[in-house]
Amino acid sequence: MNTAGTTGTAPGHAPAGIPDHHGWDVPERYNMAADVADRHPREKLALIHEDHTGAHREVLWGEIQDHSRRIAAHLHGLGVRPGDRVAVMLPQRADTPAAYLGVLRTGAVLVTMSLLWADGPIAYRLTDSGASVLLTEAQGAGRVPDFTGTVVDADDPAIAALAPEFETADTRADDPALIFYTSGTTGPAKGIVHAHRTLLGHNEFAHCHDLRPGDVFYGAGDWAWSMAKLMGPLRAGAVHLVHRPAGGFDPAGLLASMSRNGVTTALVNPTFLRKMREAVPDAGTRYPQRLRVVCSSNEPLTQDLIGWFREQFGVTLLDYYGSTESYPLIGNFPGVPVKDGSMGRPLPGWDIALLDEEERPVPQGEPGEVCLRARSNPQFPLGYWNRPEASLETFGGTWFHTKDQAYVDEDGYFWFLGRTDDVIKTSGYRVGPYEVEEALRAHPAVADAGVVGVPDPVRGQAVKAFVQLADGHDPDDQLADAIRAFAKEGHSRFAYPRHIEFVTDLPRSATGKIRRAELRARRTDTPPPSAD
Repeated sequence: MNTAGTTGTAPGHAPAGIPDHHGWDVPERYNMAADVADRHPREKLALIHEDHTGAHREVLWGEIQDHSRRIAAHLHGLGVRPGDRVAVMLPQRADTPAAYLGVLRTGAVLVTMSLLWADGPIAYRLTDSGASVLLTEAQGAGRVPDFTGTVVDADDPAIAALAPEFETADTRADDPALIFYTSGTTGPAKGIVHAHRTLLGHNEFAHCHDLRPGDVFYGAGDWAWSMAKLMGPLRAGAVHLVHRPAGGFDPAGLLASMSRNGVTTALVNPTFLRKMREAVPDAGTRYPQRLRVVCSSNEPLTQDLIGWFREQFGVTLLDYYGSTESYPLIGNFPGVPVKDGSMGRPLPGWDIALLDEEERPVPQGEPGEVCLRARSNPQFPLGYWNRPEASLETFGGTWFHTKDQAYVDEDGYFWFLGRTDDVIKTSGYRVGPYEVEEALRAHPAVADAGVVGVPDPVRGQAVKAFVQLADGHDPDDQLADAIRAFAKEGHSRFAYPRHIEFVTDLPRSATGKIRRAELRARRTDTPPPSAD
């Protein structure tokens, strides 16, 4: 992809505001790992890793460069070649960035995996991607007893004993580099394939975060869902802070770590902020920060959170928006007026339009679907893994449809209205109802189930299941708790149904599909969510 223009893609400080003209400059040969890692001096600080015990470790770029080459050499010795799929399932360890970069150095396709998934979804993603190698730690190795490929222990001394020598694969910018799995409304999760060039399209770190060399960056959330929040800041020369709590979310411990290490810029999400506000309402007083720019993504940012954060830290949160398939699309920028509650305006180089069902632009002020002109920037995906028909349908037209509704005001600011499909956004995660319904149907007491999202004051949305019981089972709270625990164990720890309502039947279309819109219309009687 080579789109003529005046603005390049070099990392670092960008002028405040929105440039009038923008073009993408993507070289024909490009490897993401070489671009991220090898541009930095070996003695430069790359990452600070802290955990709940108070352990503090500083990682220099030389260590990341060497370890990523050792990982690449080890994988190559196992027969990994360009185009092969290598899955990495690691938590946010100090050496996880090197593991990701090591896979990319070989020219293999990195499949990012999360330990938050239950064993079934993990096995499905390994099988669907055709991964020949899984790089993980002891905890992860025990989760994949039926994996037929090679399991590599990230702590294997044999890796550390290798010489840090490996010639990075000479990949094309258009060669596949990453597979992320996204849940949809029908069918199992699909793997989104991104090329090496995808990182060049993540210009939110220049225009929204205003990242500068020497900044200390913190990004909330699991890297398995978004490599950009790790690789973008590292490429730009920022120091990445990682804080690992004992378990769950530790707002006080995180805020103390951010204060202690001088975090200047961060990426958070509204669920993160709500939990922080609930646990530490006087966060700014108790944990003074040096924050300069803080952005929020993954779900709509509400005015009450903007106000609280501004009151505590003296910083206005900058919301930006995108989809799992392609982001960012729209955002707010340092030095540009913010309208609280607005997603902002399109980022430079992102050709965005609000369209009706016939792909015609809607008038200013009228609701329309947020759409991205296909193949108009480096971040646009190659397609879905091994799903040519779905790839053509989603990515092959003139426009990519986000299935999100918004309107634009007289100043060009976009305002989010809601989803046009059944995907649930809970705690910053995108949850497809299909997989949750499948997990519920595996319970012996469940004849069928329909899953929707319902409003939640902390998570934005929570998962609610309408459950039709099998013969011989009576609805009660004990059974609801058992089904809930079953889904949590069989699907994931973040996307199980916090609400369960027993029904005698489920509304269906003429073709037998569950009418989730009708289920959403019933949600007004939703009780408070159960405790975790």
